[in-house]
Amino acid sequence: MSAGRRAILAVLFLALLATPAAMRRFRQAPEPATPGASGALERYGFELTESAKAAGLDFVHQGPSLDPQLAHIMPQVASMGAAVSVVDFDRDGRSDLYVTNSGEGSQNRLYRNRGDGTFEDVAARVGLADLNRAETGVSMGAVWGDYDNDGYEDLLLYRWGRPELFHNDAGTGFARRTDGIALPAWANANTALWLDYDRDGRLDFFLGGYYPESVNLWKLASTRMMPESFEYAKNGGRKYLFRNLGGGRFEEVSEKVGLSSRRWALAAVAADLRGTGYPDLFIANDYGVSELFVNDGGRFREVGKETGVGYAPKSGMNATVGDVLNQGRFGIYVSNISEEGILLQGNNLWMPTGTGGGLPKYENLAGAMDVERGGWSFGAQFGDLNNDGFLDLYVANGYVSASKEESYWYDFAKVAGGHELVISDAKNWPAMGARSLGGYQSKRVWISDGASHFIDVATSVGVTDRHDGRSVVFAELGAPGALDVVVANQRGPLVLYRNRVAAGRDWIDFELEGGCVGEPGAARCTNRSAIGAQVELWWNGRKQLQEVSGGAGFCAQNQRRLHFGLGAGASLEKAVVRWPSGKIQEVTRPQPNQLHRLKEPA
Repeated sequence: MSAGRRAILAVLFLALLATPAAMRRFRQAPEPATPGASGALERYGFELTESAKAAGLDFVHQGPSLDPQLAHIMPQVASMGAAVSVVDFDRDGRSDLYVTNSGEGSQNRLYRNRGDGTFEDVAARVGLADLNRAETGVSMGAVWGDYDNDGYEDLLLYRWGRPELFHNDAGTGFARRTDGIALPAWANANTALWLDYDRDGRLDFFLGGYYPESVNLWKLASTRMMPESFEYAKNGGRKYLFRNLGGGRFEEVSEKVGLSSRRWALAAVAADLRGTGYPDLFIANDYGVSELFVNDGGRFREVGKETGVGYAPKSGMNATVGDVLNQGRFGIYVSNISEEGILLQGNNLWMPTGTGGGLPKYENLAGAMDVERGGWSFGAQFGDLNNDGFLDLYVANGYVSASKEESYWYDFAKVAGGHELVISDAKNWPAMGARSLGGYQSKRVWISDGASHFIDVATSVGVTDRHDGRSVVFAELGAPGALDVVVANQRGPLVLYRNRVAAGRDWIDFELEGGCVGEPGAARCTNRSAIGAQVELWWNGRKQLQEVSGGAGFCAQNQRRLHFGLGAGASLEKAVVRWPSGKIQEVTRPQPNQLHRLKEPA
């Protein structure tokens, strides 16, 4: 038995002993504080106000109903699918929201931003609503990217079922393009993103499977469809990388380029972690170790153990990057599980500490920086919520909130310590009934103190909901200058927290557009969405690096625009743009408190 397995079994054994006390704490959880009661605007520099209904966001997520053979554990098996992504689908300059639903026959929503603080659902009108039909699977999430460089963002929808690709017809409607590109007939994907992995100016896309693609969760051939281990499971879904050939054609190349993992992927993020100009790929896996694939000129190489991120098996559910310490290097945040007195996996913040053998080296500093214990964490994002010049961190949590009197932890611990033949067969998992598992949890809003530590201010700034949070995105939904927060909750309402930032704190935004128009010619150019482009901003003796992302977090995609908080009295020196084409553009003394739209130089 491995040392890691002995450790997790020891922790879970303690869970059996600790359950009665843990249940007392569960029942006595404190009520949320009153929003704004502590003077958050003056003390922390911002406050958040829940405004979904006032904005016309009336969405409540529906979960799927799977094969009756899973009825005894349905609450946890059918516990994903609430997702939100940000897009300006009609190019009117305003961020819109696409929200996925997961009930059979349920409708997805595309909320168009009216520009007056409210939204209208136009999904049915443009052909993106009725996408959860029987026999096709249900939505898990969606990401946006302009795959044909026509200036309009196209949609990749991933599902427990068949993924779908939709072409954006100039913001007036969406045409299904799935059949012509040999997408898998069934994928059980729980993560996807756009990236230009070979830097040819065309956007490619990645899909990460969770359950094996042979599993139809509505028509099980066998109940042996669960992970074979809680630590080193390798019987999950496959990975797909589709290379854009142009002309609306794609080729699946995962095996050719070194992506052959069958771990249980829940989140992925692509970013240039080594400064090579090519996007590397980080995958957060459930029931196992995270994986880091470095991109050597268009071919991937798994280096998790060599870099430090692949030695500790946990329940990876989120992957996002941020220049946490304003060093010009990205840290990687992975959410896991923590439950006081029962199980402490703890979230990971992999911080770069140097290089060796041409590879970055990482150390988990989540505990040292106080962002480790986030409950049963799912989606998380970095962003400067109070515009002080340092990235903050919002974490959604909560797994299954049912009975407030009974917990499933005791039985969950028993199955986790079983033999792989026990764990992998769903019929061996104890019935949940109406019991909770990691339910009714307080969210985390960790703000940076600028000196390598974070403090949780969630209830003080107005985040008091106890929904089962999944997907988190940041976007400036009104006037630029403050990041609002949108959270999709499993079997719960879509939540919008409007952000009010204290006066006197400066900011600057950059909206980038790559130089490729239509099919790329002989000259190198950047995909029109500018995914993979980096901006390094220098001001007041500081610097911060950000990258345009094609999807990050748990089933999420932030606004394409890059937002930098600057603090008070900002004096900007320069912004350096590194385009994926290899071009470098420098903007000297950009003006603060403005949105700067930059096109790649010819």
